[in-house]
Order: sequence, then structure tokens, then C-alpha cells
Amino acid sequence: MQKQVISTKPIRSLEDALERCQVLGMRVSRQRRFILELLWQANEHLSAREIYDRLNHQGKEIGHTSVYQNLEALSSQGIIESIERCDGRLYGNISDSHSHVHCVDTNQILDVHIELPEDIIHKIEEQTGVRITEYSINFYGYRNSQES
Repeated sequence: MQKQVISTKPIRSLEDALERCQVLGMRVSRQRRFILELLWQANEHLSAREIYDRLNHQGKEIGHTSVYQNLEALSSQGIIESIERCDGRLYGNISDSHSHVHCVDTNQILDVHIELPEDIIHKIEEQTGVRITEYSINFYGYRNSQES
């Protein structure tokens, strides 16, 4: 019996996300396509409620349950990103490995692509005894300057 090999190619576009669904044997329903299209068009992290509201505002009628079920299926398969926050989950499109800037005053999460210098990676590996293969950093700050 031959084992199926799933592509580990990064998802960099809507087309890549749709292809990954098909490779994984996931049905690309109308609702699932709507959600993926919205996440790639919006290019920001959205709550399930925001996704539901935006799709219905665009005339793409979709139920709450369908939104939640599709988001869970897509995030559990690594097709979209799911970020846990104290006020709920946010979902976004996935690109290459990336870090996040959490904007405290606007409540936004912005993707940033950052590469740490090799010497920092080596220091972390020496301190922990773990070989680093990937990383993600969370930054926090304010978009609007804060008065002291």
C-alpha cells in the first residue's frame, strides 16, 4: 500500500489554498470558497462574526454555523491561520512563516516577515538544547502615540 504524500509547499495565494483543499480531499463548497476569497481579499485577521457580517453584506448569504464549521475545518488543516485571543479567535490567510504585531489601541494584528540573525538563533539553541526549525514572534504596541 502506497502512502499519500501531502504537499508542504507554502500557501501563498487563494489558488494555493484551494489546491490544498483539493489535495486534502476537502470539498470546495460555495461557502468555503466565499470564506477563502474574503480572507485573501481582506488580507487582515478577522473574527468569525466579522467574516459572517462581511459575506452577508456582500450578498453572499451564509449561515453562522456554516461560517464556524468551515473556519474550523480550514484552520485545523492548516489552510488558514487561527489566532487565539482572550476575546475570541481571529482568522487570516496563511503565507510563509511570519510573526505578528498586535496593535493594542486599534485591536489589529498585522503580519510581519522578520528574520532573526543567525547568532540569536544559535544562542537560543544553546540555552534550550532545541534545534530551531521555525519561529514566530509576537510584538505589541500602539499605532497612535501614547502620552506619558
